[in-house]
Amino acid sequence: MKYSRVHIESLGYELPPVVVTSDELEERLRPLFERLQFPEGQLATLTGIEERRWWEEGYPLSEGAIAAARKALDASPLAAEDIECVIYAGVCRENFEPATACAVAAGLGVNPDASVYDVSNACLGVLNGIVDIANRIELGQIRAGLVVSCETAREINDIVIERLLETKTEEMFRSSLATLTGGSGAAAVLLSDGSFSGTARRLVGGANRAAPEFHDLCRWGIERVEKLLPEPLAQRFTPLAQNFTQFMTTDSISVLKYGVELGQRTWYALLQRLGWARDQIDKVICHQVGSGHRDSILKVLGIPAEKDYSTFRYLGNIGTVSLPLTAALAEERGFLKPGDRVGFLGIGSGLNCLMLGWEW
Repeated sequence: MKYSRVHIESLGYELPPVVVTSDELEERLRPLFERLQFPEGQLATLTGIEERRWWEEGYPLSEGAIAAARKALDASPLAAEDIECVIYAGVCRENFEPATACAVAAGLGVNPDASVYDVSNACLGVLNGIVDIANRIELGQIRAGLVVSCETAREINDIVIERLLETKTEEMFRSSLATLTGGSGAAAVLLSDGSFSGTARRLVGGANRAAPEFHDLCRWGIERVEKLLPEPLAQRFTPLAQNFTQFMTTDSISVLKYGVELGQRTWYALLQRLGWARDQIDKVICHQVGSGHRDSILKVLGIPAEKDYSTFRYLGNIGTVSLPLTAALAEERGFLKPGDRVGFLGIGSGLNCLMLGWEW
């Protein structure tokens, strides 16, 4: 895929108010750690994550997405009525139907002719949304579109911690480690054909690769339980709802192994598609997982650490929000500069990989 008239007008983000440290999670898991004789600080050592953010309990996802979108609009010359497509791309959504994008569009007051829908593809959702809107812009169907996402990790972490305390097994801890890296946050990417401000941040093109044979390595969903949920979780649900609960399980070792291999194939495809040499890329923004993933992917792709901007240490893995929020912070703090060639390197369970090249 290649583009000639697609630009990022602005980026917006919203950070939750509740800071949760890895030490706090370890304190909640103390009975498990004592039984398995884990040393203090194990969680931060294994992941490189010292803290993450969570929303207050019950915070609506659409409110976070709207807050991030308003910041993106405020940083651009566009008004809400200029937006002709709204895509909500989070893993977490408010309902099975309608699309969470509808609540966001209503909250912003976008153009009534706009296309409004959700896209779901694990941690790649926002990048997929960018490509959807880029295609519409490149075809001349619209002048501007908005991709938003809001993720929450509080609820699934509470459930997983209760299960860990109930089972107290190393196997359960290994399959739950990725869940414990989860953070919360919201991000918005406002795209246009460049006719509003003649902005830079031009999308040059991208490449994607898939390895769906590994679709069962990381799963998050709802399952039926044979017994009532343990306290205090049971207090939050009616007896009927207690028959079902969220679950998340990840084979972290296999996800890293096969994810890095897929990332390498996608990287080579990106360079070939854009006609860029590896050394011609000035900066990269990766999906934020943890220290092990970052170190492995940079090494395999041959990217010096100083070209990467990371946020996982203090924000954790925010799913679809991780990459765009990190890009927003990287620009805000002067890491991304006008004229830089920038790679967005995304990967999500499935396994799917999508990488985009920008002239900032």
